[in-house]
Amino acid sequence: MKALVQRVMKASVSVGDEVVSSVGKGLCVLIGISRYDTPKEMEYIVRKILNLRLFDDDSGKRWSKSVVDKDFEVLCVSQFTLNVTLKGNKPDFHEAMGPDLSQQFYNTFLDQLKAAYKPEKIKDGQFGAYMQVSIQNDGPVTIPLEAVPAVPPKADKKKDCGDQNSAAAEPASPV
Repeated sequence: MKALVQRVMKASVSVGDEVVSSVGKGLCVLIGISRYDTPKEMEYIVRKILNLRLFDDDSGKRWSKSVVDKDFEVLCVSQFTLNVTLKGNKPDFHEAMGPDLSQQFYNTFLDQLKAAYKPEKIKDGQFGAYMQVSIQNDGPVTIPLEAVPAVPPKADKKKDCGDQNSAAAEPASPV
């Protein structure tokens, strides 16, 4: 499981002309779910997102407070393209979890964030939709996180990836 954590002044997600979610000061987190991810990786990413000390304290001491300490918001956006492998110049997404399983996994991830923090402070985009993400970075501060499964299970390479790479499939939406 991968998370690209960005400290933001504000961030929003739109689908078409409609803003579906927005946050003020806090974090915008792009989430990539691998076909090998388990609840163990999810728990690690949840813990890191909420406890990373990316904010100053009231006296100006840098890197001393978390999003929870500051009572800030978190905007999560599912993004399967974080699980890319390049084959020459062509992106390959076989390592991404397929759409149906990843939506369940992502919803569980959001539930865990809400259970560990304040539910009203956790926002998200629209899973599976073609989204426009607006981010006003603060710093900029961007922290990549990765929780790698100890031993990926042996499986068919195309299992669980859905039709994201099939030329005959509908165009994949950025999930």
